[in-house]
Amino acid sequence: MEFKQIQELIKAINKSNISELSIEEGEFKITIKQAQTVSETQFVAIQAPSPAIQQVLPQAAAPVAIPAAASAAPSQPTAAADNGNLITIKSPMIGTFYRSPSPDKPSFVNVGDDIKHGQVLCIVEAMKLFNEIESEVSGKIVKVLIDDASPVEYDQPLFLVEPA
Repeated sequence: MEFKQIQELIKAINKSNISELSIEEGEFKITIKQAQTVSETQFVAIQAPSPAIQQVLPQAAAPVAIPAAASAAPSQPTAAADNGNLITIKSPMIGTFYRSPSPDKPSFVNVGDDIKHGQVLCIVEAMKLFNEIESEVSGKIVKVLIDDASPVEYDQPLFLVEPA
């Protein structure tokens, strides 16, 4: 077997998902092995502080209970069992959370502000598109759960609102 043929075999194996190839021609014997990449999976166990909490959401500033009958609609407010009558406004998408339309502008809303249904609360930027997140309820902002310019996940709590 010629050197050029060996190089072609190596290129073909690198482009395929073959992990090992052995060839024998008379007294000539070659084995080509492709390096295996190991993907590491990390599991994290979270213990709920009380039996009232059914699921703890990752990256939340505070644990928020999700009732069994909660709606799965994006940014749909859901009542939080721990917080009495507070409503959680969640992110409808994955992206970067911004509290203001630009760095030199004031925040859309702050803690203590009264909000109305349809009012813009924040922006979630995803793939260079800036999506305004509007309130689904009227009430008062009790807590902002995410820091400005932080990444957010789908259905991650953003605000706690006391309904009007």
